[in-house]
Amino acid sequence: MIINLSEQHSLVSNWVAELRDIDVQKDRMRFRRNLERIGEIAAYEISKLLPNQVKETQTPLGIHESKVLAEQPILATILRAGLPLHQGMLNYLDKADNAFISAYRKHHRDGSFEISLEYMSCPSLENRIVIISDPMLATGASLVKTVQYMQEEGTPKEIHLVCAIAATSGLEYVQRELGTGIRIWCGDIDEELTAKGYIVPGLGDAGDLAFGTKNQS
Repeated sequence: MIINLSEQHSLVSNWVAELRDIDVQKDRMRFRRNLERIGEIAAYEISKLLPNQVKETQTPLGIHESKVLAEQPILATILRAGLPLHQGMLNYLDKADNAFISAYRKHHRDGSFEISLEYMSCPSLENRIVIISDPMLATGASLVKTVQYMQEEGTPKEIHLVCAIAATSGLEYVQRELGTGIRIWCGDIDEELTAKGYIVPGLGDAGDLAFGTKNQS
């Protein structure tokens, strides 16, 4: 299932517009904060689907039966670009367990690239709800390889993917490879993907805009 959080106008579509804006992008703190806000809204929306239970809460005047989370999810992110989005979700799901994965495009001289996975730190994934954040879902290759890599460590009972902007073809690839049972939450969806795997109009390189440029490996 694919959920476009900008399908109807909300503050999310305003924040995505600022993420895309080349003038607003000059303010790195603003860029990171807008990704963080999208993560917060995604966490709120996902929380509606998480298992809950009734807990008796003692107030100064009596007892109230409150609905609370029955279990905590695992929040996972792809370093480094995913950190602000991850932080936004962690602001709301503040008792969640966390996982971190190094996945990046390793470029070749002919212009092609492959997805390199070199590091993962995570709790047990067996029968857990896992929410993975990565700001840009372009070809979908990074997320597919990340999920498959994580599944070697255990079998989650439920997986959510959260991104700021996704390309239609990347979404289709993820669903083909991982199945339609995975929920994908998008700040917005763009139709075009270039031959080099960049989303158009997109917003550029989210990692560079958030944290500064890097050397290509």
